[in-house]
Amino acid sequence: MNSVLALRLGILLTTVTLALTVPALAADTVQTKKVAVQVETIASGLEHPWAVAVLPDGGYIVTERPGRLRIIRDGKLSAPIANVPKVSARSQGGLMDIELAPDFSTSRTLYLTAATPGDGGSGTEAFSATLSADGTALDNVKSIFKMRQFTGGGIQYGSRIAIAKDGSLFISIGDRGDRDRSQDWKDDAGAIVHINADGSTPTDNPFKDGVKALPEIWSKGHRNPQGITFDAADGRLYTVEHGARGGDEINGIEPGKNYGWPVITYGRDYSGAEIGEGTAKEGLEQPLYYWDPSIAPGAVAIYRGKMFPEWNGDFLVAALKFKLLSRMQRDDTGAFVAEERMFDGDYGRMRDVVVAPDGALLIVTDEDDGALIRVSRSPDSNG
Repeated sequence: MNSVLALRLGILLTTVTLALTVPALAADTVQTKKVAVQVETIASGLEHPWAVAVLPDGGYIVTERPGRLRIIRDGKLSAPIANVPKVSARSQGGLMDIELAPDFSTSRTLYLTAATPGDGGSGTEAFSATLSADGTALDNVKSIFKMRQFTGGGIQYGSRIAIAKDGSLFISIGDRGDRDRSQDWKDDAGAIVHINADGSTPTDNPFKDGVKALPEIWSKGHRNPQGITFDAADGRLYTVEHGARGGDEINGIEPGKNYGWPVITYGRDYSGAEIGEGTAKEGLEQPLYYWDPSIAPGAVAIYRGKMFPEWNGDFLVAALKFKLLSRMQRDDTGAFVAEERMFDGDYGRMRDVVVAPDGALLIVTDEDDGALIRVSRSPDSNG
């Protein structure tokens, strides 16, 4: 065999080997009501991923509920990042949300939430940390918020983060399965809390003197808010929240307000029994929208990207129960007027949804073999 033939044969064998050992990314074209989209699996093999953020270099950083933090580049999962805080990984608990600080590109600062173990059981805790230059470890890990009362049970931690323009953090906290805690203003459970990046109390908090309520509390009467976000267009803060049997809600969050759980709700107990005093009561806020039956909302994003102008201003809600993405359309007054349920049952339980810098959607699926998927505009779409 001459050298040229040997070289060509070697290249052919290498190409065949690569084709066998590097799986092609799955990609589907899906026609939605307004636009055709391409759904691509970026990475699989994640164990109950909970949240994703986009790194400045285009990589993705993902939390796994058992307590792992990984980076995804070129479809490959990194080894677990070192020095992640110890978590209580049972039932709904574990490592949950991640957000990058607005100045991450220079500071390398990020924020995490988790269910952590402590006296009395477990509770929601938030941390700041810096990601090492090589992306292999967390440094300067600091607890910046911890629920004041830890309890038994492993459900309803809430645990999403939204970062305000001034760099302060809004963190959603669930009622931990004890509904009456949501109406106790001296308890962080069932609340949206507002803290500075260092954990201190902002001066604009409604109860900063701590007399009527804990100084970190922004609002109360929430059951299990697992989605929280700002609308980039007007700066308003919104949540999506799990109801019981029915009564999942979208709420517009304002300081000092009481959102009613469990005094008022559009849901029922899992036994079928009524909860509270009905669906409305003076002094308690009404949801902007509610679902019955429940869809089990895992996260929310408000679309303000460039890739899908058809969706501008729409709410995108990742749903666990029916394994779908709900696109909630609003009219000029901000009222919800239509819902489109996309990917119904096709890709698994949708836990997080994020709008990437290029306008594509990133979704993680909360499964034993979870995935990061990317939703982009199909080349076949008009416009």
